Amino acid sequence: MKLTQALSALALAVVVIVAAAPAAHAADDTLRVATDATFPPLEFVKDGKRTGFDIELIEAMAKTMGKKVQWVDIDFKGLIPGLIANRFDVAASGIYMTDERRKVVDFTDPYYKGGLVVVVRKNDTSIKTPADLDGKKVTVQVGTKSVAFLKDNYPKVQRVEVEKNQEMFDLVNIGRADAAVTGRPAAVEYAKVQPNVRVLDKGLSTELYGFALRKDETALTADMNKALQTLRANGTYDALATKWFGKQ
Repeated sequence: MKLTQALSALALAVVVIVAAAPAAHAADDTLRVATDATFPPLEFVKDGKRTGFDIELIEAMAKTMGKKVQWVDIDFKGLIPGLIANRFDVAASGIYMTDERRKVVDFTDPYYKGGLVVVVRKNDTSIKTPADLDGKKVTVQVGTKSVAFLKDNYPKVQRVEVEKNQEMFDLVNIGRADAAVTGRPAAVEYAKVQPNVRVLDKGLSTELYGFALRKDETALTADMNKALQTLRANGTYDALATKWFGKQ
């Protein structure tokens, strides 16, 4: 009886191990990537599907690496904490490579140049340059560099912090905020479809976008950099950049 039970237990253990093996292999071939898909043209949802420059670039990089992508949707403010907590492997969501973020995460090589700009209503003649922001209501998205930038450089503005990028634009459009500070790609894209707003000619900063990874994932970071270099060399990167940003 005891021998029968032991053999049964052994057989069950073998079944469990064999069943678990494919799952472990699948995990090795999967890149878990988090995004806040509310930042066109970098990442957004259209017809129920994620799309945008970051989305297609990550998919192309993963294919080059022989991996598939498992997307994780999360608010922007949760990207870095979620990455550190190992909820996913990569954060790809128009993230600027700041010194503050480098203290807790690593980045791939830069994949696009951006910068902070100011969005205002077209009929608002009181804000002609960034210097006119003092005393104004300026909306920013929680967790983005815009928040700290305003604190450090424009302490006299009345910050209005919101959870989503679209909320920020909406507040400007309906007149509940005088301006919004955000990344240039999203600002330019919004101004294309919303005739009531404009982007100030003078930008606030020049920044570089990078994909964020945990500091202990040095091999994965190197693999992603190699994939990015391959896509730049074979023309895929330029094709995607032209598709989403036009001729530069």
